[in-house]
Order: sequence, then structure tokens, then C-alpha cells
Amino acid sequence: MRFIGIDPSTKTGLVILDRDGNILDTMEITAKGEDPARMADIIYKTINNLEQGDLIAIEGFGFASQSGFLLGGIGWGMRVGMYLGNIQYKEVAPAALKKFASGKGNTKKDELAVHIFKHWGFESKSDNIRDAFVLAQIARAIRMSTANTKYQQEVIQTILEPSKAKKKTKVG
Repeated sequence: MRFIGIDPSTKTGLVILDRDGNILDTMEITAKGEDPARMADIIYKTINNLEQGDLIAIEGFGFASQSGFLLGGIGWGMRVGMYLGNIQYKEVAPAALKKFASGKGNTKKDELAVHIFKHWGFESKSDNIRDAFVLAQIARAIRMSTANTKYQQEVIQTILEPSKAKKKTKVG
């Protein structure tokens, strides 16, 4: 059983963990050339690293992105590839990723790196790989119940039961 985190982008972060949380692989997937060929290459390289039985956490779409159409194409391409390959994945909002690692959904990238190191002893120069690492830890926590803090448990609960999380929000 493997747990995979995917941070979809033009530099897609991908991290693969085993059931004990050991790192099997980390990579930043890129491609050269013109779009849509470049996008297709990134999607193919990412999907090609996945296997039946993997549990994947993929970062949800960031709505404030300046390159929304490009990243949306890559993100949806990966999701369609997983769907067609019958590979399970869970969607994780960017704020939930940050909260799982730090306790706050608005933590800055450089601060997040410190929290990731404190929690898991993991370092990477790439924020894409760091995000993918946290996503892989989220996937692992979903299956193996490894969420150790209250805020990590809240994130997992929200991912597994999003309708309950929305009902808590008061309107008006």
C-alpha cells in the first residue's frame, strides 16, 4: 500500500510514502515544449507513477492563481487520468494542506517548511515537493489514522465528511 501526494502545477510535486511513512520517492515533474503537448507530458508522467491500490491526495484548485487556465488543465487532466485508471484520490484544499502541517490554513510557504520539518523531519528546496509530502501524509492519515493533533484530525474529518463541515458554517 502506497500513499501519494500530488501538487499539480507546471512543476508538479509528487511524493510516494509506504504504509509506515517511509519515503519511497520524491520528484518534481516538468516538461518542455509548447502547450498542450507540455501539459500532456506532465499529466502522463504523473499518472505513470501511480498504481492500483494507491491512495492519493491531490491539492485542490487555488482560485487566486494568475495561471488558472493552465493549472486547471493540468489538474483536471490528472484527475481524469486517475478516474479512467480507477485510482482513488481525495481532494485537499490548499488551506487544509497548510492547516494539516501547521495548525493554520493561511501559513506562508517559508513558515510551512519549518512546520513540515518539525512534524516529520522532512526537507526539500522545492515547495511543490514539500506540499506533495504533506498531501502524502494526509493520504496516509486517512487510511492509517496517523493524524496526531486536533487540527490534523479536523482536516481529515473535513476531507472525509465535507457535508458535515459545511453544515457547521452559519449563514447570515
